[in-house]
Amino acid sequence: MNRPRHLARLNGRILQLYSQRTLVALRAALPMRLALPHLEPVLVLNVGKEVEKDTAVILDAGLPASAEGEQEQRLAALLQATKDIDRRFLEKVGRFPVEIVVRYDEIIPFRTRRIRLLHEAAARVLHAEGVAPPLRGSLAASFSQEDLARLLHELFRLYAEEVRSLSRSVRLPGPLVPLREAIARELLDVMLRVAWPLAMEIAAAAFRQRPPADAAQPNLSN
Repeated sequence: MNRPRHLARLNGRILQLYSQRTLVALRAALPMRLALPHLEPVLVLNVGKEVEKDTAVILDAGLPASAEGEQEQRLAALLQATKDIDRRFLEKVGRFPVEIVVRYDEIIPFRTRRIRLLHEAAARVLHAEGVAPPLRGSLAASFSQEDLARLLHELFRLYAEEVRSLSRSVRLPGPLVPLREAIARELLDVMLRVAWPLAMEIAAAAFRQRPPADAAQPNLSN
């Protein structure tokens, strides 16, 4: 089994689930209903971009560990590679009647933190000693359930901060333009409200415990 690829696919399913839960919550949020038709195509495309970025990080984390200086160079190279992924994303978005500007001055601190956190966590799981497949065993050996939930929540939060910045550059109809900042704040608030319950649900599923009532269990099968 190619464990890095397997972990990357698992991470992709988690991000897709977070995106789906966010869209459901946004449709129920009255302040977002007028803006959502303009934001939703971008949000759907954006999750694919983030899965591609995270996959690159996880595959790198599966490589042998480097000395501290070399490790920083690897993380810097991953950060630079995300800009190439951004360019491909902007080309796809260009097919829609939206105009996107990636505000690197805002997002680089969040993205840098997320790359480092994901890389460290993935390396910890992928290089766990004395643990046979499946990945569920490596997760349980590397984190407590509470720590895994907190890790996922922080990754979701950093993802949400970058999405908020992205949403501020989406072209909106004239009447909504004065509400741009309020819409971006509401989007962030909704994503943060979704983040912690979902993080706990996924951690519970990883440790084979029952998820919260009324919630579909994430697919973490190997």
